[in-house]
Amino acid sequence: MAELKCGVENCCYNQECHCCKGDIMVGGQHADTSRDTCCESFSPDRGDAYTSSLNHPSRTISIDCEATKCMYNSNYKCHADHVDIRGCGAADCRGTECATFKEA
Repeated sequence: MAELKCGVENCCYNQECHCCKGDIMVGGQHADTSRDTCCESFSPDRGDAYTSSLNHPSRTISIDCEATKCMYNSNYKCHADHVDIRGCGAADCRGTECATFKEA
């Protein structure tokens, strides 16, 4: 499990730059750069009564990853010690990215 820092402030799972979902999926099957990746688990914060999967944010999280060209990807799992997800003002998952991506 990786330590995750999430900079996507308008995701409903984000609390204090940590994720409350429990696990995430990073997309980017053909990614060559971090801009070609995304957090497919992103869900916009609509300000309603929606509650996340967990009551409290977690510093570590399981990350499934489709970015097979990333050096941290092994059998579709992320093995980086620390992962940064970015996407200031994202409207959907395409506005997010895994900033930790490094081409293998």
